[in-house]
Amino acid sequence: MNTDRFDLADGEYTPDPERDSAAVVDGFFAHLGQALRARGVTADLIPDMRTRLRELITENAHRAVDDAAVYNLRMTLATVVAYRALLPLLGRAESIARIRAAFVEPLSEAVRAGTRAMLDTAEDPFAAMVAVSKSREEHAFGAGFGFERPADDADRYHVDVVRCFYHEVLVANSAAELTPVLCEFDANWIGAIEPDRHGFRFERATTIGLGGSHCPFHFDRI
Repeated sequence: MNTDRFDLADGEYTPDPERDSAAVVDGFFAHLGQALRARGVTADLIPDMRTRLRELITENAHRAVDDAAVYNLRMTLATVVAYRALLPLLGRAESIARIRAAFVEPLSEAVRAGTRAMLDTAEDPFAAMVAVSKSREEHAFGAGFGFERPADDADRYHVDVVRCFYHEVLVANSAAELTPVLCEFDANWIGAIEPDRHGFRFERATTIGLGGSHCPFHFDRI
């Protein structure tokens, strides 16, 4: 079984926003449907959510500033339509918890395994991780995000997200409280980094979604 679903370990990784976002959205709705059935809530909500997602994408089409934003918009708005449907049934806290689990968990093992395979096989795990980060900044995030790089040398790569497309979309759709859900997705690849094994550490002290002024993604050799 190939656990490296995103071909991270081949050393030539380039994000495919269409493929990757489709995997996230499909996994999100599938996981959420199963959780709702277990909770005794009709899973018929899921087709309605998918319909509403298409409508909400059209309403927010002006936010799709480039190709990456097209797919990031779809992922972000999937959480919005789910939240609006679940809120009157489950309340705020449980709705957010269900959405978080459905967004983060379906791809967690694939992302973690792929990242670990890349780091374990790389001649220089730090350099490999930095290359992936830069590729994602360009291809997966795109113009909807703003980046500053206070450090970028052989031993440090510090990139700060100073503008978050996810957060802006959620704020515009009255669901800013969902931003930490999208932040949490990063825990999937962060969890694959073992400083003693891979020779570098990663720190993200806060995020915009958690009230920070920016999201610091800091990689340092040790």
